[in-house]
Amino acid sequence: MKIDHLISQIKQKNSFLCIGLDTDLDKIPKHLLKEEDPIFSFNKAIIDATHQFCVAYKPNIAFYEAYGLNGWKSLERTMKYLNAEYPEVFTIADAKRGDIGNTSTRYAKAFFETLNFDSITIAPYMGRDSVEPFLEFENKHTILLALTSNQGAFDFQTKNVGEHELYKEVLEVSKTYKNSENLMYVVGATKASYLKQIRHIIPENFLLVPGVGAQGGSLQDVCAYGMTKDVGLLVNSSRGIIYASQGEDFAMAANNKARGLQQVMEIELRKRN
Repeated sequence: MKIDHLISQIKQKNSFLCIGLDTDLDKIPKHLLKEEDPIFSFNKAIIDATHQFCVAYKPNIAFYEAYGLNGWKSLERTMKYLNAEYPEVFTIADAKRGDIGNTSTRYAKAFFETLNFDSITIAPYMGRDSVEPFLEFENKHTILLALTSNQGAFDFQTKNVGEHELYKEVLEVSKTYKNSENLMYVVGATKASYLKQIRHIIPENFLLVPGVGAQGGSLQDVCAYGMTKDVGLLVNSSRGIIYASQGEDFAMAANNKARGLQQVMEIELRKRN
């Protein structure tokens, strides 16, 4: 999926909402556990209830790997359903992979070809030869972890490397990678005050922004410091939407939460014309 198609979806829906499909059998409504594939049944209901308010879905791969083969089958069914029924929606494999050479190529094939995701999150710690294999795939996007929303981000990401912080080094160096135009970056909403500096380094790249809602990040601050002329943001909400209710009304509750966030996003878009 090309970026211009994503931008078109943002304009059509007045939304830059990404919904995280962090599906946990301990948290989904109990009546779904009777289903043959409860994870897929939950995902399908959430997707059907929220697709008109969001432009992206982000399955967190750990929540599927944890259930072994059955989890992978649920993920595959989810992706086939998304690509068949809602092909306009941008899909993100939140896999946080990061290895070198042929290993990265195989990871890329798994998520870009076998599962047909539009993008994947990548840890950049091993450097250029761990990232560039992902960038070789046409119309696919690599989302580098730059400055994450967790407290442990301060352990390394904001430490000085020479004259500036490590996360800035990641941003600067990654711009020299082959096919770097296919890069996006993860910047946590709880780090919104850093966004002005980040936009000096990567003024146009899309940012995947977790941490709004349950983690306390401010959507208004993210927009104030991070929005570009093409919006340039995918703001993720997971638990706040998909677990809005654990009763039989869970899909409607998710619909209401997604609609509420979309309406706030529309206000922010209109403020910035």
